[in-house]
Order: sequence, then C-alpha cells, then structure tokens
Amino acid sequence: MTGTRDLPLPERYDLGRSLRVLALGDDPTARVGAAQVWWATRTPDGPAALRLSRDGGRLRAQAWGAGAGWVLDRAHAIAGLTDDPADFADVARRHPVVARVARELGGVRMVATGRAFQASVPMILQQKVTGLEAKRAHSAMVRRLGEPAPGPAGVVPAGLRLPPDPAVLAATPYWAFHPWGVEQKRADTIRRAAASAAAIDRAGDAAGATRRLVSIPGIGPWTAAETVRVAFGDPDVVTVGDYHLPHLVCWALAGEPRGTDERMLELLAPFAGHRGRVVTLLALAGLGAPKFGPRMPIRSFARY
Repeated sequence: MTGTRDLPLPERYDLGRSLRVLALGDDPTARVGAAQVWWATRTPDGPAALRLSRDGGRLRAQAWGAGAGWVLDRAHAIAGLTDDPADFADVARRHPVVARVARELGGVRMVATGRAFQASVPMILQQKVTGLEAKRAHSAMVRRLGEPAPGPAGVVPAGLRLPPDPAVLAATPYWAFHPWGVEQKRADTIRRAAASAAAIDRAGDAAGATRRLVSIPGIGPWTAAETVRVAFGDPDVVTVGDYHLPHLVCWALAGEPRGTDERMLELLAPFAGHRGRVVTLLALAGLGAPKFGPRMPIRSFARY
C-alpha cells in the first residue's frame, strides 16, 4: 500500500530540528535531514515507511507498507504541525535568554508520533549510560532484530529498518542483548515493556501513557517523560532525574553552572504550559553548562 498527502506549513517551520528527536544517533529507523525525513514504524495496521519532504510552502508526506494509511492520517502530528505555540512568544519574554532562543528557533515544533512503545525503547537504553553507549546499542539491536522498511528499492533509503517487533523483543533472552552492550537490567526492562507494548500504545494521552509506563519495573519518571515527549508532543513535560538537564537550565536561566531538579523546576515555573518547549529550545541552542571533572567511562558488556 502507498499514498501521498500534502500539508500546509506554518511560517519558518524547521523540519530537521523538529524531527531530530525521532533518531538516536545513527538510527536505522530514521533519516533526518533539513529538507527530508524518513521514519520507519509499526502501526496498528502493519509496518510503514514515511517520507516527509519540503515542497515550497507545503510538506509532502508519502508512505509505503500496510500501515501507510495510518501514518498518512497522522503525518501532521508526526511532523509537529498539530503543535500550537501561538502564545509562546509572550511567555518567552519572561526571560531574555528564552526570548532569544524562541526567536532564533521559532520554527521548531513538538512532534507527536503516537507510538509510545517505539519511543520508549531508545529511552530505556539511555538509562545510566553515556549517549554513545546507548546509540551503539540501539543501532545494533535494530540491525539484528528489525526488518527492512517497506517500500520500493531505490526510493526507500538502503538500510532503513523497522524497529523490532515487540513480540520478538519480549522473547529475546537477556543475555542476547550483551553483544550490543546492554546488561541484564536494561534488557529485562525492554523485555517487560515489549510484553506490554499493546497496552502502552493504547494509552490515549501523555498522562495515561505515563501511568502505564511507570507501572513497569525498571521504568521511572525520567524514561516516561522522555517517551511521552516524543509520542504525544506535550510542550509542558519536563524530564526530572536527568544528569544534564538541571545544569543546562540553571546555567542558561540563572548563570549557575550546577543545578538540581528542584531548582530547574523553580526556574521553569514562569513558563508553565511550555516548560518542555523551553528545555528543548535551550538544548537545541547548545547552551550547555561548563563541564567539570572526568567524563563517565564507556563500558562494554559484549564479552560478558
């Protein structure tokens, strides 16, 4: 099955920066560029490959696979076009740094894929490890357990793959994750989430998905918040328990090189309704806090 849909674009819309959250590093399930994005997913109707490309003042959505109709129906949300930041300019004026990044990155929109389980797996892999470790693990897992994305050869990028089927992940023993650099704790968390994938994806909103996710052992507020940010595009969701975000926010908004979750939430309070958007824009603007001390070591479980 294949199909096409054209969507009008708001002024200054930024396709690449808006959809970069769909890819974890060199991600086999996505290709994100400034003018074109590919994304492979599993829908309730079957697998799908979606291409979003700029065509003048329109966004052209093309899809292939049994789930093509499903992703085309939701292409506007996946592209972030259901996000309405109309009142954000006034809110952003409450701090000069936020006002500046709002002007500079005014085309960024919050995506809403509707695929909460798919979004949760990269987040689980990022628990308590470096970003490089998580990226390598996710890429290796998808290449081993995923399947080629649907669509004609020569059109769909070579190497674009579907995320692993939840049933396959749930049935994969924890020790099979070790060559990908994933220890038993994260492997078992992924397997438990995969066993509940259908229930996770049935959640109708961010609150429902959060309740379902945190009921799974090994998934806490950090993983749930990062997941629903991608799956539902809630502009107010703030991730707590992150190593870097409190430092980022406290440095950008108060000039404090180190921060806590409590201080971060205090500084973000004036932006209620858009707190997650503020954090996203600060991160995209590269306003990271100064680095002190040794970096977290990169470990390997591949030989265990």
